[in-house]
Amino acid sequence: MTSVSSDSHMWNLVFLQLLLEENGGQVVNLGACTPDELVMSECLRIRPDALVISTVNGHGHIDGLRLIRKIRGHSGLASMKVVIGGKLGIHGSRHAGSRAELVANGFDAVFEADADLDRFLGCLGLGTPAPKHVASTEIRST
Repeated sequence: MTSVSSDSHMWNLVFLQLLLEENGGQVVNLGACTPDELVMSECLRIRPDALVISTVNGHGHIDGLRLIRKIRGHSGLASMKVVIGGKLGIHGSRHAGSRAELVANGFDAVFEADADLDRFLGCLGLGTPAPKHVASTEIRST
């Protein structure tokens, strides 16, 4: 997983990594502001089941299009599952033209900030975690 090259936000990636791992995923987090070339070289080296791109700075649509065109243009990465999600533009969610353009250029799925979590996890072949219960022996007083 990674952010787009212009996105310096890291906490969304930490949260997403924890979410994916809690649902059975194995994650390599490339971090924030990841250059396109590094994303591609790491995907060629690691050969992930899927690349998850998270963005919150509102430029995900622009940077995501550039990155997916490079990925789909590389013979070694052309068939890799790639999804993007978060705040894809500066005009808020439900910018249908952006989603359609991202999919038309090669993303397997696009998830805006208010997307259904089960749908996102299902797209990656992961399950929804069972609710965690705190056992009485785990309760601590302050």
